[in-house]
Amino acid sequence: MARPRIVVVGAGFAGVACVRRLERTLSPGEAEILLVTPFSYQLYLPLLPQVASGVLTPQSVAVSLRRSRRHRTRIVPGGAVGVDTRAKVCVVRKITGELVDLPYDYVVLAPGSVTRTFDIPGLAEHGRGMKTLAEAAHLRDHVIAQLDLADAAAPGSPERASRLGFVVVGGGYAGTETAASLERLTTHAAGRYPRLDRREITWHLVDVSPKLMPELGDRLGLAALDVLRRRGIQVSLGASVAKAGPEDLTLTDGRVLPCRTLIWTAGVAASPLVATLGAETAKSGRLVVAPDLRVPGAEGAFALGDAAAVPDLAGGGDGAVCPPTAQHAERQGRVAADNVAAALRGTPLRPYAHKDLGLVVDLGGRDGVSRPLGIGLRGMPAQAVARGYHWAALRTGAAKTRVMTNWLLNAVAGDDFVRTGFQTYKPGTLRDFEYTDHYLTPEEVRARTAAGGG
Repeated sequence: MARPRIVVVGAGFAGVACVRRLERTLSPGEAEILLVTPFSYQLYLPLLPQVASGVLTPQSVAVSLRRSRRHRTRIVPGGAVGVDTRAKVCVVRKITGELVDLPYDYVVLAPGSVTRTFDIPGLAEHGRGMKTLAEAAHLRDHVIAQLDLADAAAPGSPERASRLGFVVVGGGYAGTETAASLERLTTHAAGRYPRLDRREITWHLVDVSPKLMPELGDRLGLAALDVLRRRGIQVSLGASVAKAGPEDLTLTDGRVLPCRTLIWTAGVAASPLVATLGAETAKSGRLVVAPDLRVPGAEGAFALGDAAAVPDLAGGGDGAVCPPTAQHAERQGRVAADNVAAALRGTPLRPYAHKDLGLVVDLGGRDGVSRPLGIGLRGMPAQAVARGYHWAALRTGAAKTRVMTNWLLNAVAGDDFVRTGFQTYKPGTLRDFEYTDHYLTPEEVRARTAAGGG
């Protein structure tokens, strides 16, 4: 008799936590476990701004999925592009481009999120993201290239001004940390360019919200705002981008900023995979799930992480859903694994409940703002807490060693301003790295499964 097959989609915090728990909970004879992911690593997403600024190397935050000696999950190298919950088939586009069907008994959907964009003229052509490892490495190359090219341009020329104009859109954690980290990079790098005056370099952080990082509370949000402005970053709240061009962009308040680097971090949206199920979604586009993480009306299907609107039972209820943070995703992964095992064994499932432990923001150098367990911190204590939290959360000893070594080396030796050449080969816009046009429509998924795989 064939073993039941469990297909886990996504190798983020939720998916990896689920797989690790399944391997510990189920014996090899109880189920076959498959993990669908285009890369055999777990990306530690909160540290991406430090990769972009060169504080950390890319491999430091790419935690291998193959280091564990107990590893017995089969990794399918590709991305899920459709799910037919009636036929119980997951359609995968392998890294070769080939479409394959994976029948399942249970599927755990943790495909994560993609950068949320809007229909703004020029955004698709000129916007750059901060959601993948390739984007972070590419962005570092691009920023240093702008300094190289500006140094070679005539002083006072429009080209020089546009190459030294950098705009980050999004005042959440990703945008704030990205602006803070890359501003430090360009400021320190300017000293290595005799023909550049660091005062020529302009950084803007733009957000439509009236407050910076409102989740931190007014006091810490203002503290972060003070740090950014003290460094010379111009923060524009209550504004957004009206249109973007190759050499400048226009804000909704009418200002035109010279800019050849538009970094878009204005929130996230659920993976396009969600739309292929034909299931109910919340306003955020995330799958509506029960407290035990099951997808209503879809037998054997569970969803979690950024792709699911998980009821926040510990946050007061009243329709609240868990925020898309790593701490929730990781804990949901473990609950999903327990509930899949319970469904296999015919035992009761349990609901997910977790009280948020707080938030940490690393602004680089000696600056940070954090709220661990509701305690507000700023400056060095906050930065120490932020780095301590991230270091402890890394899953393997190898990753912890690499990150700590990089931090110490950067503290002692300072930044290195080297381009690797990535920016030569790709334009580096949002569509180049997140592959949002690779997904099937619900009709294409149904037609394919009805035809037995096409």
